[in-house]
Amino acid sequence: MDSWMKRLKYYGIGFGMGLIFVVFFFQNRGCSWLPDNRVKNSILDRVLVLPEKDEVKMKSLGLTEKDLTLVLNDGKVVFDKSVKNRNPKVYLVEKEFEGKGKIKFFYTLPEESFISEIHLHEKNAFAIKNTKKGTGKLISFPKDDDLVFPDSAANVTCQQSVLKLINPRDVLKLYQKTGVIDFEKSHLNARPKAEHYLCFTDKQGRKIGSNVIWYKNKLNITSFVLPFKSICK
Repeated sequence: MDSWMKRLKYYGIGFGMGLIFVVFFFQNRGCSWLPDNRVKNSILDRVLVLPEKDEVKMKSLGLTEKDLTLVLNDGKVVFDKSVKNRNPKVYLVEKEFEGKGKIKFFYTLPEESFISEIHLHEKNAFAIKNTKKGTGKLISFPKDDDLVFPDSAANVTCQQSVLKLINPRDVLKLYQKTGVIDFEKSHLNARPKAEHYLCFTDKQGRKIGSNVIWYKNKLNITSFVLPFKSICK
């Protein structure tokens, strides 16, 4: 019995030391089961959107778009100042910047939506709702080359052919390069799925619209909106 207790004791010591090593040395690079990292991963699994007014605020704070994603690596989620029991959920992430002090970043998680809005203007999470006016820049995407898939309906396939965008990966590249969301044409409170209106500029310089929903962790394009007449119905 004494021998068994000694082995159990040594096992417990080793396990505890290993846990401390993982938490303090690997920090946000592991431990996805920690509450802080679960929230950050949920945000990073979405398309990060920067509304127009917050883009102006970002520049006035001397921040870059890259800062808005990097803060999800080493920033701190402040749970008691976040909103978790309504749509959208809003999480406050704070980070200390040299020469700038502590800056607050608010990230939304609308239900049945693939976006997370980044807000820098507001003072608290309770004041933030889904944006309904203006546009927002698409600044970060989940790491998935097959993130976009157009609907298989005949009219969507026809629109792809007219646009010469048969490969969905080409659409993703255009979203990444020039994509914005038009909040006025989107309906983030729609059910059963939130409805998003994303725009991009193609290689011919034409502004193309697209209606998109979130389906099985993919951006499902239900239709393209062409700026010209076509044979597609």
